[in-house]
This record gives sequence, structure tokens and C-alpha cells, in this order.
Amino acid sequence: MEISQGFDGGNITVIECEEPSNIQLEIRKDNNSDFYQWFYFRLSGARNRDCTIKILNAGDAAYPDGFKDYRIVYSYDRKEWLRHDSQLEHGVLEFRFTAKKDAVYFSYFAPYSMKRHHDLVASALGHSHCSHELLGKTLDNQDLDLLRFSNGDDAAKKNCWIIARQHPGETMAEWWMEGCIEKLCNKDDPLTQKILANCNVYLIPNMNPDGSRRGHLRTNAAGRNLNREWASPTLELSPEVFLAKEKMNFTGVDFFLDVHGDEALPYCFIAGTEGLKGWNDSKQADLDFYKRRLAEVNPDFQTEKGYPPNLPGKANLTMSTCQTASLHDCLAMTLEMPFKDTTATPNEKYGWSGERSKKLAHSCIQVMAEFMAKQI
Repeated sequence: MEISQGFDGGNITVIECEEPSNIQLEIRKDNNSDFYQWFYFRLSGARNRDCTIKILNAGDAAYPDGFKDYRIVYSYDRKEWLRHDSQLEHGVLEFRFTAKKDAVYFSYFAPYSMKRHHDLVASALGHSHCSHELLGKTLDNQDLDLLRFSNGDDAAKKNCWIIARQHPGETMAEWWMEGCIEKLCNKDDPLTQKILANCNVYLIPNMNPDGSRRGHLRTNAAGRNLNREWASPTLELSPEVFLAKEKMNFTGVDFFLDVHGDEALPYCFIAGTEGLKGWNDSKQADLDFYKRRLAEVNPDFQTEKGYPPNLPGKANLTMSTCQTASLHDCLAMTLEMPFKDTTATPNEKYGWSGERSKKLAHSCIQVMAEFMAKQI
């Protein structure tokens, strides 16, 4: 019987793995950081054995409430990820599992590997209206990819920017991006036609390749939380943000969406930039329109629960949305999806999942198209 994590996105430390009734593990911290919560590992050699698995340091994770009422995900083929009951007691996340096959994978959420990322980018480039730009290299010498969907240069068109996975452990963000890209690749789709008639769409499917490969929760290779680097990013510590912000300043930004996941809250919701100086009724109306329409077109999204808005003048300009809205005077929002499940629309088998994230992406760009049509 063995626990392994030496693969793309893997994260776990083995404390004890001699008896199936007493498998003890700990989650490894992000490099140069105290953040940890993401885990991903394989259990081998335990077929038909009743195992009790304990993650000993769950209670001291970055967001311990994320493990309350949480159900772990598992897979035999790394394609279908199912939910399984787990409990947080006295700071230990514990679950019991009897494997039906020789090896089974466990994870905090359905993983999204760098191989899948590269396959996604390559597949998108099979469509003539999609182009690619290598923005630069990360600290681990990985590529930072930018995709552009456009019918051609037109100065009158608006520039819509969407980024995902600043926090690498929030893998639902790249599942969302996969759904967005699949939709935009279909040039015969009326929604795609509507978007491309008015807009150029710029996508960074994975803002944090290094953290993704390393199995980090929240930071890049240098231990920097990228969503606190937007005021003054550097090539030495946060090249991902430096390069993205440089390109955004070149193209201009008329719409901005940053896609994330929330560990503790069992809802899909949007956070705006209400704390910016100069926030007014018109900006509030734009935000309200987007949130209201998204709730109308997708039952998994809601507007009642989420983060409380910042008070006027209290915006955090180190964050992507506030910095972008401040520089470009555009609607900028953070989309959050749960690691757990949505309380109003639960799914016992899968919980919140990659497929549901993809479907939410379709709804998000539908509402984006409606919003941008109003701006023309």
C-alpha cells in the first residue's frame, strides 16, 4: 500500500501508511508561503481494503471552514471525479474509503493539469478566428499563454479580457475557461457570432502555471499571491501579472472578468469594485445588470450571498479587478465558484464540478454579450 503525489499538481506528505485503518497525511505548504489547502494524491495497493485516511493539518489550512460540510472528490480514471463523504473533527479531515480498483486518486477538487491546459490551447488554435501570443515566461520557465478571439482588427470593437486561475488550486476556474473557449471556438454559434461582431476577446486560461504544476493553493513559484500583485508587479517576483497588465494596457480593457473559486462559501457569486473612488449609480447599474441577468440565465448563480462590498474609497488596488477598473474605467468583476456545492442546486454525485463550471461559462459570456451590446 502506497501514497504518491509525484505528478503534475500533486500535493501531500505521508506521515503514516502502514495499516489501512491508520493512513495519516499532511498537506504541503506553497513554496515560500504559509498558504496550503490544495491536495491531490494517489492511493495504490488498497483494493477491497477498508481504509481510514486522515489529513492531520486540515484545521490549520488557509481556509479551515472550507473543510466543514465538504465532500472529497475521487477518481479511478482521472476523467470522472465523484464525491465522497468526509468529516472535519478536531482539526483533522477524515474519510473512510474502500477502493474497488488497484489505484484511486483523491483531490480537493477535480484537477486541471498543465497537459490539459496545453491541449486546450492547441485545440483552440485549430480555429481561424483564434490566435495565440506568448506573453512571456514564468519563474519556472513555463509559457504564459494568451488567446485572442476576433473577426479581425476594428478600432470600433470593444476589448473584453477574461483571466483565470490566479490561484492555482482553484481548478474550477480553468474548467470554466475550457467551457468559455469551447463556446468561442464554435463560430457557427449565434452567441459567438454576436460576441465577435462587437468585441475582441482576450483570454489567459491559466495565470499561474508554476503554482498549478507545483500543487500550490494560492501562490506562484516565488510564493506570491498574484491577486495581490496588481499595483506594482515585477518580473522578478510576479512576471505573470507584470506581463498580463502590460498587454492589457496596450490593448485597453472595456470589460474584465477574473475567474476564481471560494473554499468556504457554497455559492456561485460575483464580487464587484464598489470600493473604488468615483463609484456611482451608473457603475452600480452596470454591475447589477450583469449579476441579475446571470442569475436569470443560470440557476447555479445567485446574488444574495457573497462578499460584502467595500466601503467607498476602501478598494484594494493590489487586486486585479480594482486595479483594472481604476486604470481602464470598465466593468471589472471577480467570479467565485464553490469547492463544495451550491446549496440551492446541489448534486449528490458530483457536487460542484468541472462540467458545471463549463456550463456557467456559457452563461457568463452570454450575459457579457448582452452587456457589451449595450455599450456600442
